[in-house]
Amino acid sequence: MSTHRLATGHVSALLALPEHLDATAARAADRALPGGWTLTAASATETVDVEVTRGRGSAAVTVTGDTVRLRLPPAVAASDTLAYVTYTALERVRQQQLKITVHATALIVPDGRAVLLLGTKGAGKTSTALALATRGWTHAGDDLVVLGQSDDGTVAVWPGKPTAAVRDPAQPLAPKPHRALEPFAVGPAPLAHIVRLAVHPALDTASITPAVPLAVNERLRLHELLGRSISGLPTPLNGVTGVPYGPVWPLDSSGLARWRSHLITRFASCRFDYLHAPDPETAADLLTKEDENG
Repeated sequence: MSTHRLATGHVSALLALPEHLDATAARAADRALPGGWTLTAASATETVDVEVTRGRGSAAVTVTGDTVRLRLPPAVAASDTLAYVTYTALERVRQQQLKITVHATALIVPDGRAVLLLGTKGAGKTSTALALATRGWTHAGDDLVVLGQSDDGTVAVWPGKPTAAVRDPAQPLAPKPHRALEPFAVGPAPLAHIVRLAVHPALDTASITPAVPLAVNERLRLHELLGRSISGLPTPLNGVTGVPYGPVWPLDSSGLARWRSHLITRFASCRFDYLHAPDPETAADLLTKEDENG
């Protein structure tokens, strides 16, 4: 085994890989993950956080002490999936450091505050973010965003995935081409506003209504959102060529679950709204007006 220092998702950890494993394909996934995916040589003087081995059959994940052990088929280990599975395995380390990967889109208002857009796939998060960028907002991640909690309990948005998949209207059945998001955030920003978004042409009018106090259903949705990457539904694996299907990943702990519950109480202290609009431009106009008014 060879030991490396892996930096990804705004954390750094020790990664053990099989000797002579070609990580070229994994390095190419750098732009698809929050915080990139960078390997540098390291000596094994500390406990390894993630250990990757090659083996036949489906992928297997176990946790021994403080080490997450991944067994991957040889072809999968040499593919870009290596970047995605190690990113997901490091979600355990990330949450221990009070950071968490979420399925969301984020932007920074011109005054430096961050706005988090929540919603299911197809809810209009990406298209609304692109419209907001034309109004002077800065992209802070599409689909994947990292949230972090500081010592004083405040929550910040760390730069997420710096690319977005945008469908060409002229080719609705073709794969979505990826584009770089510009301008893009270079550091964290304090979270000031959370918006659960629904953009659909069947909506006649646009509206924005407070979500606080949080309903039981909203709290359940937030629990699912915050636990997704660590409890067997790792968002970063979506769309990868060699997805290593396997059992539910046993990465969680009661301590991390309690911290995520605490994070939801922090969300409830932010401005939290539901926004409905017939199109992304209308949603962007409404958000711009609301955040200009504080």
